Amino acid sequence: MRLGDIKETVTMALGTLRANKMRSGLTILGIVIGVMTVITISSVVNGLNSSVEGLVQSLGSNILFVYRFAAIGKRPTTEMLTRKQLTYEDAMAMRSLPHVLAVSPALQYTDNTAPGRSGTTAIKGNGKTMENTILTGVSSDEERVHDLDILDGRFVTDEDQVRAAHVVGLGYDTAQQLFPGQSAIGKEVEAAGMVFTVVSVLEKQKQAFGGGKNPQDNQAYFPISTFHSMHPEELDYWITLKYDDPKFRSTVEDELTELLRRRRKIHNEMPDNFAIFGTDSLTRLWTQITGGLFFLLFSLSSVALLVGGVGVMNIMLVSVTERTREIGVRKAIGASKHTILAQFTLEAITLCAVGGLIGVMLGSAIAYALSYLLPTLLSPLWIVTAFLSSCLIGLVFGIYPAWKAANLDPIEALRYE
Repeated sequence: MRLGDIKETVTMALGTLRANKMRSGLTILGIVIGVMTVITISSVVNGLNSSVEGLVQSLGSNILFVYRFAAIGKRPTTEMLTRKQLTYEDAMAMRSLPHVLAVSPALQYTDNTAPGRSGTTAIKGNGKTMENTILTGVSSDEERVHDLDILDGRFVTDEDQVRAAHVVGLGYDTAQQLFPGQSAIGKEVEAAGMVFTVVSVLEKQKQAFGGGKNPQDNQAYFPISTFHSMHPEELDYWITLKYDDPKFRSTVEDELTELLRRRRKIHNEMPDNFAIFGTDSLTRLWTQITGGLFFLLFSLSSVALLVGGVGVMNIMLVSVTERTREIGVRKAIGASKHTILAQFTLEAITLCAVGGLIGVMLGSAIAYALSYLLPTLLSPLWIVTAFLSSCLIGLVFGIYPAWKAANLDPIEALRYE
């Protein structure tokens, strides 16, 4: 078709839309919903992925976690759950490995009565109570390994560890709840039936998702030796190790594996009874979760697009029937089958393209509104993909009505009333 014919066809298609606003609106509703859903879902998923990636980067690419089984992304087997626990001495031995900068062994109290065994309890101070506080036993290296920012005071020290001092560092939310509008340093709090002196208050910690409270800001940090006196039953250490450069990760992992196999007396033919993993495990787990969710919701939006395509085909068949005499006249004055075919196909594409544009605008508006509740990030790639998909729907479902129009007998068409 010539450029003039294309312009004329698009004008005719838009004229048809204007002449039958209700019918056209209902026809492209499926297209609008499908495109809008794709834009909204992709924006939310991209925003969440970006937030998780930022959180993982803040944890550091030179961080390794050591535990008796891989606690991220895998369901532990019975064999894993019965493995020998890691010890404080294992963590201290890791400090001597090449490239290792700091090693932080940690313990958490697990409240078996709490939902999901979340390791939480209450902490009291200043006549107030903070519920669901995470009680954690740490070494002085915890601050260095996790790059914790201290808002006020100082973190627990090696001296606190040696003396089993009754001191505690509070998370930001914990301190704000117990000591609103005042410094918590030097104040006393009660946990596990013991009294502790507050020596530090931490800054707010980064979290993957915007909005709401970060559970990590409701935490109390005790020297490990002190924590043992609070909960001597808790001996399941989680060890976090920081090394100097990400390029040495394989070397550090090999040295760490050799050390632990030797300390845990694992025979050469036996597999490891511990797990070493990095922050990339979090990224892989999140990608698996969002990948499955996105596929499910994208499938649902594809159904909406297909329903919209069927509606377009139906309205185009009706249009061919209504314009049978017009088609006969065009053929009588020299219009070829190719011209009629291209005209009606382009009309169907234009109809779907309008629906696609409306869907893009609505989807973008919804994504912007959701940004106040969730992290969202509009993707130009998905906007283009969604719009082109709507045009493709018009092409696929407009071919048959266009073919039917192109193959009308001109004489019979002119006789049609």
